[in-house]
Amino acid sequence: MDEMHVKPNGEVSIVLSGAAGQGIQAVEHILTRVAKDSGFYVFATKEYMSRVRGGNNSTELRISEKPVYAYVDRIDIIVPLNDNALERLRSRITDKTIILGEPRYVEKENNSIGVRFEEIAESFGNKIYENSVAIGVLSGIIGADEDALVKHISEYFKKKPEEVIKANVNAALKGYEIGKTLGLKFEIKPNEKVKSQILMNGSEAVAKGAIAGGCNFISSYPMSPATTVFTELSRLSSEYGVLVDQAEDEIAAANMAIAAWYAGARGMVSTSGGGFALMTEAISLAGMIETPIVVHLGQRPGPATGLPTRTEQGDLNLVLYAGHGEFPRVVYAPGNLCEAYQLTAKAFNIADKYQIPVFVLTDQYLLDSFYNVDEMPQVQIERYIVKTDENYRRYEVTEDGISPRGIPGYGRGLIRVDSDEHDEYGHITESGEVRVKMVEKRLRKLDKIKEDFVMPKLFGNESYEYLVVCWGSTQQIVKEAIERIGNDKISMLHFSQVYPISPKVKDYFDKAKKVIFVEQNATGQFANLLKLELGVDTSHRILKYSGYVYSVEELAEKISKEVE
Repeated sequence: MDEMHVKPNGEVSIVLSGAAGQGIQAVEHILTRVAKDSGFYVFATKEYMSRVRGGNNSTELRISEKPVYAYVDRIDIIVPLNDNALERLRSRITDKTIILGEPRYVEKENNSIGVRFEEIAESFGNKIYENSVAIGVLSGIIGADEDALVKHISEYFKKKPEEVIKANVNAALKGYEIGKTLGLKFEIKPNEKVKSQILMNGSEAVAKGAIAGGCNFISSYPMSPATTVFTELSRLSSEYGVLVDQAEDEIAAANMAIAAWYAGARGMVSTSGGGFALMTEAISLAGMIETPIVVHLGQRPGPATGLPTRTEQGDLNLVLYAGHGEFPRVVYAPGNLCEAYQLTAKAFNIADKYQIPVFVLTDQYLLDSFYNVDEMPQVQIERYIVKTDENYRRYEVTEDGISPRGIPGYGRGLIRVDSDEHDEYGHITESGEVRVKMVEKRLRKLDKIKEDFVMPKLFGNESYEYLVVCWGSTQQIVKEAIERIGNDKISMLHFSQVYPISPKVKDYFDKAKKVIFVEQNATGQFANLLKLELGVDTSHRILKYSGYVYSVEELAEKISKEVE
């Protein structure tokens, strides 16, 4: 075969496409680790249909000589694993896209290369090894390290019989040999320091952040995409002493987490919008009895079941106003994996300090995205439990609204809590005067909470004319889109704490000639909040609510139009 020269830009975007159950996620898992241990930066994300078998799913892998953190439309190589794998991605396939796969899937396509994965796999005893062949072929194309390939194939199948491990390794090595002779050329320079980095996804970052924050109890009811955080904490539970309970329903899960905090533990629930809707009564209970709770909410498109495996930023309003009555709360929305780790850990300290519900808002895109990171930021566990005496008042009226929080068995005091309005000792009351004091006490915490506000991050020139405002998981996509535009008059302001908002941030908006909001929902929920809180002009909005994440190219085009 004549060599097909691909423009050397130090990066390749590979997409795997096929049905659920064909092992796409196994290929993603192994290939990302092979690439990382070969010295390449990696970004991977997936989109998938709501079914166990069939349909069509895809995974994108960006493999680069420089850090990559965001989804792109561009496909350099696509590997179809069944006969309808190309059609749904047709709009992303160009005349520069190489289509690599079984001849029967690619022979009618332009710019295609047929590789008989099944036939090669069967030569090693079973066609089930075809995914290992594909991993080997792709590893050969990108110039991955052969030892890394053997290591991660062996690691992935380590629970299988020795002959199965050996067959998968040999199938991968045969694919590797083929990949190096296909005539494809991607000039990606390895970087030795990358090999010592950590490869993780958003679910792992949230789960490990929870552990770093002292989480020792999680109760949840499974609901995608948040289940992955629950299962990751379950996997780590023995090592880190986390008590795990799969509750019978969501309201039970939330009540159990509140009970854990009451007893002195640090509890968490992980859910999605539909599950959280059932927890709102418990959130109101936490507000009244001033007992902490941390809620991780992985957003997906609603209402109702909506698109259960897709992504959206549609639940900000839900967590802002969940629970009847008025009481303070804090809402974090991490924009990258380090923030997911750090802010989840911080959520436990803030919940404990102010005795409030704290929310960590992610979404399917962030939770399912992988990339290289250095060591996670250092976090300190801060505990605010006091030893009680005989005169202990659980709801003592204080200047800042924060009463001393004791727990049963630690000291001589009696720890009374009640969902009814109560006095300082926790006794039920009908007094209007006491009611006013307690409402004002609870709300006074907000002033203190704002002292712990996580300031938004400004990316770009401080002398900007155009300010692109975003929150949560769109951070890295917007950042790369602005870098691609290359206009130093455009900067980005990213919020990783979306409530409460400090009035200090208004200075950023006052400097801008034009403010452009980017959100993945239909109504601009964060823009509406900023307009309500700060009176900011929010008339310029870029919104997407298809269930599919923004691409870098898409946002670069939309932002460019706003600054013409």
